[in-house]
Amino acid sequence: MTPRDVVESFVEAVNSHEVGRLAALTTEDHVFIDSDGTENRGRQFVLKGWRGYFAVVPDYRIIAQELFAQGSTVILIGEAEGTFVLEGRLEPENHWRVPAAWRAVVRNGKVAVWQLYVNPEPMARILERVRGE
Repeated sequence: MTPRDVVESFVEAVNSHEVGRLAALTTEDHVFIDSDGTENRGRQFVLKGWRGYFAVVPDYRIIAQELFAQGSTVILIGEAEGTFVLEGRLEPENHWRVPAAWRAVVRNGKVAVWQLYVNPEPMARILERVRGE
């Protein structure tokens, strides 16, 4: 598989919430870089992090509108969307959709780096309201 193919499979796994498939598509020393620059390392983070995120945003998905690949690096541009769950319910007012971009570095057919670029403020405002902060 080309790096582009690997990243497309990774996005499909995210969108279908297949945590096992995400883990299989990442290197053992995988690095996830959040929009604030925080780095989390290791495949175990992938399992724990994605499970936790899907519990909070059970309909999360990536909408990749453009994809560029050069060598082992793949850039996606599009939107991310989801709904924060509140007492087991997905209420329309807790839904968000934001412009986003991702950078992936593929090594030996697996995602070694997954970096998110997004303005988290719209999501943070909703999350504060949902939590009653």
